[in-house]
Amino acid sequence: MADIYLADAQAGRLLTRRKVAKKASTLGTDRGRIERHIKPQLGHMTVAAVTRDDVERFMHAIAEGETAARIKTKKRGLARVRGGKGTASRTVGLLGAIFTYAVRRRMRPDNPVHGVMRFADGRRERRLSEDEYVALGAALRQGEAKGIWPAAIAAIRFLALTGWRTGEALGLRWPEIELARRTATLADSKTGRSVRPLSHAACDVLRNLPTISTNELVFPATRGEGRMSGFPKLWARIAKIGALPADLTPHALRHSFASLAGDLGYSEPTIASLVGHKGQTMTSRYVHSADAVLLAAADGVANRTAELMGEGAANGEVVPLRLAGG
Repeated sequence: MADIYLADAQAGRLLTRRKVAKKASTLGTDRGRIERHIKPQLGHMTVAAVTRDDVERFMHAIAEGETAARIKTKKRGLARVRGGKGTASRTVGLLGAIFTYAVRRRMRPDNPVHGVMRFADGRRERRLSEDEYVALGAALRQGEAKGIWPAAIAAIRFLALTGWRTGEALGLRWPEIELARRTATLADSKTGRSVRPLSHAACDVLRNLPTISTNELVFPATRGEGRMSGFPKLWARIAKIGALPADLTPHALRHSFASLAGDLGYSEPTIASLVGHKGQTMTSRYVHSADAVLLAAADGVANRTAELMGEGAANGEVVPLRLAGG
């Protein structure tokens, strides 16, 4: 059943809540959870035989590390399969989707995952402290001096200044950018078509990048024309230079950007539009550029971020105001 589910999903016959086919990256994650957790624990059972008790035992087995292993892979040699409560909860979520599919295919009348109490996801939103911002900025400048791949350094700086998802930045292409309007139009982000405002600081990062005629990617890989698959290792080098904690990941830059925006007093809808949260992206087919309010907000948060990183606030014009009656 799991194999049939994956085949239909890969063929685009299973749609997400946004009524679009699953992305290749999502399918890869699903395939890993099926092969490394679901099949070893439940693969020997018939579809109709699985009960809620079986699902609960399955969840606890993953949480307690029964499926944890080191597996040989074709590309990178070894992959570490982790267990834990977060993995267990997310895998049970996938299992629920698979059994919903089974019900629709009339393989069984009910979904045994319904009613199973899952663990809290366990994800923790990490925010950079002011000292960590300082260390990150210094590490980026040292990385430039050491000759670390310039596109990787630019990508990290861009993530800090925009709050974008890592995949969105690494997949960004020059045709999606209008520097004159300070706008990027992502045709297929996690939340669908999304028009994002670009701060002056983010535009400066883009302007300082060389364009490569054979590669449309804004942040290209060191070799070839594909995405920068080595970005995690390059991030690790920058983190080591800055002596940044191990739990500080590129995703923390996204949460930090949103948190800074909140500190500066921007509303939740404004913050959501800046970072492309679900339900708050500018998705109208008639919208082609970001409005002045969002551009000003993008500048405000990016300027504060640059200031914390020791890269200076953006230049602005100081206009003296006359006192009333003065």
